[in-house]
Amino acid sequence: MKKIISISFIALSLILFAVFEYYRNLDKLVLKVVEPAIINIDLNNNKIFDAGETVCLADINSFTSNLLSDKDELAKSMNLSKKEALSVGYFADEFAQKTLENKRVKLKFTGKQDQNCRYANIFINNENYADLLTNAGFAIKDGKPLNPEKFNKILNKAKKSKFVILNHSSNKYHKLDCKYGLIAHDAIIIFAKQLPKDAKPCKYCHIKKKRVKFDKNIHAVKNIPNYPTYITNGSIKLYLTDFTTKFKPDNKCNSNVCKEVLNQINNSTSTIDIAIYGWDYNPTLENALTKAKERGVTIRLVYDDSLGTENYYPATKNLVKIANISKSDVSSSKTESAMLMHNKFMIFDRQKLITGSMNFSNTGLSGFNANSFLLINSKEISELYTKEFEQMLSGKFHKNKIKLQTNTYILGNSKITPLFSPKEKPVTNNIIPLISRAKNSIYIPAFLVTHSGMIDSLISAKQRGVDVKIIVDATSCGRNSSKIKKMRSSGILLKVENYAGKMHSKTIIIDNKYVITGSMNFSYAGENKNDENCLIIEDKRLAKFYAGYFDYIWKKIPDKYLKQGVRAEGKYSIGSCSDGVDNNFDGKIDLEDAGCK
Repeated sequence: MKKIISISFIALSLILFAVFEYYRNLDKLVLKVVEPAIINIDLNNNKIFDAGETVCLADINSFTSNLLSDKDELAKSMNLSKKEALSVGYFADEFAQKTLENKRVKLKFTGKQDQNCRYANIFINNENYADLLTNAGFAIKDGKPLNPEKFNKILNKAKKSKFVILNHSSNKYHKLDCKYGLIAHDAIIIFAKQLPKDAKPCKYCHIKKKRVKFDKNIHAVKNIPNYPTYITNGSIKLYLTDFTTKFKPDNKCNSNVCKEVLNQINNSTSTIDIAIYGWDYNPTLENALTKAKERGVTIRLVYDDSLGTENYYPATKNLVKIANISKSDVSSSKTESAMLMHNKFMIFDRQKLITGSMNFSNTGLSGFNANSFLLINSKEISELYTKEFEQMLSGKFHKNKIKLQTNTYILGNSKITPLFSPKEKPVTNNIIPLISRAKNSIYIPAFLVTHSGMIDSLISAKQRGVDVKIIVDATSCGRNSSKIKKMRSSGILLKVENYAGKMHSKTIIIDNKYVITGSMNFSYAGENKNDENCLIIEDKRLAKFYAGYFDYIWKKIPDKYLKQGVRAEGKYSIGSCSDGVDNNFDGKIDLEDAGCK
C-alpha cells in the first residue's frame, strides 16, 4: 500500500510539474524594447535574441528616440518637427521599457508576418500592452493619437524639456535637429543636464561661426529609408551590410555580422574551421576564440600568405597563434604565389557554415564595406566545405586541389549549389548559362566585373530585353575602365558607387529567383586561379529581398555616376576623406591623398 501511495505521489508531482512548465512556457521574456511598438522577445526560450524574434504591435505606431528609426513621415503628417517627435519618443521609450523590458509576457499572434516582424497582441499581467500604450498617450494609429488629450500633455512636456544627442564615439553633443547628430551611429538622446562633464558641443549646431557652403554634389540622394539588414528562412540567414550608413570602420564588434560570428564561436562545442584571406585585430572575437580553445574546441586555420599576412592583414599572425593547427598557401613557385587563398568562411561543429564576400577585417566586420554574409545551418553543406577546407589544410591549394563532387542541396524553400574555384570554373560552367536563360532582370552589386565571357553574356541579355543593372566599386574606374566603357556603350546601366566603404559584394540576382554570391570576384583570376567559393541559391524570397537592397543602394548613388566615375578617396566619395582608410590603395590616407586636398 505504501508503495502504491509513493508511486501515486511521484506521478502526481510529475503531472503538476509538467502543468507548471506548460504554463510557464506560455510566457515569453522581453529581451529588448527596440521602440514602443517593436519588441525583441525570447520566443524559443534560449535567453538570447535570434532571427525571427522581433514582435511588432498590429496597427499601432509610436514615436521613439531611436535615431535609427525613420519617423519623419509620421511626424510630418502630425505637423510635428523632428525635435518634437524625438522628444515625445524619449518619453514613449521610457514608458515602454519600464512596462516591458525583462518582463514576461503572453502573445497572441495575428498571423501577419513580414521580413522584419511577426505581428501580435502583447499581454503583460493579463493587460493588453496596446491599451496601456494608448492610456499613457503614446499609441498612434493612422497618423492620429488614440488618446489625443494625453498625447498633447506629453507633447507640451516634451517641448519644455531640454534634450541633446550625445555621440559616444566623438563625445560631442548636438541639438535634436542637427544633421550631424542624426547620422551618428553610436549616439543616444539624453537630458542636457545628464551630459558628461567632458562632452564637447558640436561646432555646427552649438557654436556660432561663419556658415560653411557645402557642395551639394558631395552628398548622395537623400530621404531614402534604410533597408533591412537581414532576412532568414530558418536554415539560411542572409545579412547585407549597408555601407551608406557606416562612415568609419572599427573593431568593437557592434554590427549584426560580427555579433553573429561571435555567437557561433561562443556556441561551438567541438570544432571551428577557418578559411580566410586575412584577419584584422578584433579583441572580442580573438578573446572568444581563445576561450573556445580553452574549453576544448579544436581550431583549424588556412589563410593567404601572398599579400595578407605582411601587407594588408598583419594581424593574421594573431589567429595563427590561437589556432591548434594552421596552414598558409605560401609556395616556392612564383606562379602559385601570385594566386590567392581568397575564401572567407568558417565551419562550426561541422554543422553550421558562415560564408560570403566579407573579409574578417575591420572594414568587413564593422559593416563599413557592402558585403553579403550567409549563415547556413546544414550538416551536408558543412561537410562539403570541410572537405574543401581539409584539402587546403593538407597543403593542396589553387590548381593542386582535387575537384569535389558537389550537389544541389534542398533546405526548406531553398535550393543551394556550392561551387569552388578554380577546379569547377563557376562563371563559365554555371553563371553564364543562368545569365543566358534570364528573362526579366539581372542585378549585380560587385567589387568588379571583368570576366570577358560573363560581360558578353550580360550584353546579350541586355540586347534581348533583360533589365541589366550593375553597381561596381570606385576602384574599378581606373584599371577596369575599358570593361566599364564596353558595358555602358552596349546599353547596360552601370553605376560607380560614391561612398567611403567598398562595394565588396560579389553577387548576381537573376529574375528575382536566383542569388549567386560568395568570395569570388567576377574576374579571370577569381574563376581560374584563386581558391574561392560561391553559392547558387534558388529562393524567390531571398532573391526579392536582395533585389530590394540593390534598388535601395542604386537610388542612393546619384545618376551622374551612370556616365562617369569617382575617386575612391576624394571629396565626392562620401566619408572617404575622414575614415582613416587608404581607400584607393596608394599608401596615402584622408587629407594626405590628393583627392582630399
